[in-house]
Amino acid sequence: MTASAWSRRTALPRARTRRAVGLVFLLALLLSAAPAAAHGYIVRSIPDNRAVLERAPARLQYWFSESLEAAFSSVTVRDQAGHVIATGGVSGDNAALLSVRLPNDLPDGAYVAELRIAFASDGHVVTDTRLFFVGAAVGNLEGSGATTQADPLEVLWRGLTLAATLLLLGTFSLYALVLLPAWGNPKYAAGLLPPRVMRRLSLIIAGALAAALLGNITAIIQQAMVLFNAGPGQVIEQNLWSIARAGTRFGDLWNARVLLLALVAGLYGLSLYFRDEQPGLVRPTWTASAWAMALVIGTFSAGSHAAGSPLLPWVGVFVDWIHALAVGLWAGGLGVLALVLPVALQPYAGDDRRAALLAVLPRFSRLAVVCVVIVVTTGVYSSLNWINRPADLTQTAFGGALALKLVLVAGLLLVALAHHIALRPEQYTRWQGIVRRVQGFVPTLRLEALLALLVIGAVGLLSASPVPVPPLPDDVPPPPGGMQAVDDTAVAVMLTPGGPGVNTYDVRVTRGGQPLEGANVRVQWVNPARDWRSRWTVAEDAGGGLYIAAGAEIDRAGEWWMLVDVSASDTRRAAFAWDIRTEAAIRQSRDPSGLNLLALLGVAAALAWAAYPFARRVYRRLDLNAANVTIVLGVIGATVLFSIIGVVVIQNTQAQYQATLNPPPAVVNPTLPDAASLARGQAAFAACEWSGADWQALVERLPRTRDETLFAAARDGWRSLPPCAGLDDAQRWDVVNYVRSREG
Repeated sequence: MTASAWSRRTALPRARTRRAVGLVFLLALLLSAAPAAAHGYIVRSIPDNRAVLERAPARLQYWFSESLEAAFSSVTVRDQAGHVIATGGVSGDNAALLSVRLPNDLPDGAYVAELRIAFASDGHVVTDTRLFFVGAAVGNLEGSGATTQADPLEVLWRGLTLAATLLLLGTFSLYALVLLPAWGNPKYAAGLLPPRVMRRLSLIIAGALAAALLGNITAIIQQAMVLFNAGPGQVIEQNLWSIARAGTRFGDLWNARVLLLALVAGLYGLSLYFRDEQPGLVRPTWTASAWAMALVIGTFSAGSHAAGSPLLPWVGVFVDWIHALAVGLWAGGLGVLALVLPVALQPYAGDDRRAALLAVLPRFSRLAVVCVVIVVTTGVYSSLNWINRPADLTQTAFGGALALKLVLVAGLLLVALAHHIALRPEQYTRWQGIVRRVQGFVPTLRLEALLALLVIGAVGLLSASPVPVPPLPDDVPPPPGGMQAVDDTAVAVMLTPGGPGVNTYDVRVTRGGQPLEGANVRVQWVNPARDWRSRWTVAEDAGGGLYIAAGAEIDRAGEWWMLVDVSASDTRRAAFAWDIRTEAAIRQSRDPSGLNLLALLGVAAALAWAAYPFARRVYRRLDLNAANVTIVLGVIGATVLFSIIGVVVIQNTQAQYQATLNPPPAVVNPTLPDAASLARGQAAFAACEWSGADWQALVERLPRTRDETLFAAARDGWRSLPPCAGLDDAQRWDVVNYVRSREG
């Protein structure tokens, strides 16, 4: 064959390769260009969307499934004429709560809350509108709904960085795990592979690093554009990208990713610079780069759907990371193999060419089989985090993206099966037609690489698709609220959401029909069943007679008392008794189902199977004589036993300590300490004749004295204080409430 003929023959595969890579990249972008939304969602809103209220609430509150970026999340309330009447943001007590205070006495009409939500985990910014009506619903007024259209610039950088990152992982891993064991030769000092192969690998690495750098630069600019609602010129001129980089969780992950990519680029540069003087550096630097790329992929998982999972989010992030690593090793390795094989096999023909192929393909096949098993098991677990019902799979964008990915993976597995048959013709004699079609391997490897890159595109589509919102409970009790009039003072209270956990307290105070401003409003929570009470909390004066506070004092379901003391020229007491139900709590997590646990067990089994060859090699090197085995088993058994004993002892000690600090009361106060009870108790207190030093000592001890102790004092006396004569139990409890009011 002449040189020109050989040149034309080798140029054809290269041209086809370039066209195939270009087509794959275009298809990946097209696959990624789908509607996208953040994976967070509203889990509770008070008031509900389109609620009709008799009077305006003190605040609007929206709880989300995950934390928000406080600096870039806001809520604006407009009236039906479009005028802004209030603005708010993320609560200082709960990063997943968006709230806004409303003016007093809003007139009847329709009101629109415009939400701008920046989710912390992935940086997605979503806008939404929610309506509420005061008085009566107005016409057919509708909100615009949440935005779900993808930003084309985001589609571009996500597709570019994902493809480049997986290609880098595939290149370094294929070099260390497949090419070196198959073709490594000491006569090639720099990298142990033929120079033409090393040049092709170097070209792939350089191109992927450039693509990753370009993608990350585009990412931080696009993120700043979204956060500040600005154009690219403004983002660059005003250095807004630097604020997005330094002040958000997206920026933290971006910084880590870029730092790791810079490390990989530095190692790659060192291997090129010293390849003549220190050729032995190539192999360790490229192998170390594979580990660094695994960490780069971890930054994507930390900002993926898994980070916002309601089910064991840290487990979800780890599983997503393992899934992405397996995809990178399998799909990224396939892409690199398709690009390297034409160059590597140029000098060979006939049996030599087949021998060179058989040195590589079985090794990669074993790696691919392990990756496929891990991809399937981790994919099932991750999908079950979000697929809660059949409609989630058939009627949502997430389900459609998942179905597309499954179809592409099935095609990829069919081509891989054909390669498996072609590599073992003696075992599959009935499939000789497949063997003849596949025995060249390079064309079908290109097809397999194309399908692998399409799978990567489907992964990008899946990560950009909004997750199905799980079914939210429809039996949530309304937030507790009430109003009490004490003389000329009216105290109206709203507790939201009204379940165990962090709650907000809105207290509106009017005196003589006018908002009471500048008062000292204190709130205390009492759990009578445990004879437990919180410290007094001073509510913040929000103006217009509104006082607000928040806290996590309510730690369990049951009966709770809320005591509100309003002090201006005098002190007025309002007290409310509420039945706190678990269903009212905001639940941002859920317990794993049997399917979730089974899927997680499958992931663990797949990882154990993947690690088995390594464990077996370690096992063979162990000295397993009877004495050593006995000692090791004894140490392990003793460690497990003492650990269990230690945990049990610690738990029992803590339980005993808590029981000692706050044992169940022998008698429970049945009387709500409201203004009427305090008045009755003050009148009955005259029968007690308590005064002197011991009375002052009892008052000083009130913060650490239980109601049952005060009741016993009223019945039996305390120190030199006599019993309260002539009182029945109901009167004694009124005395207890009155004495308790002297605290502080």
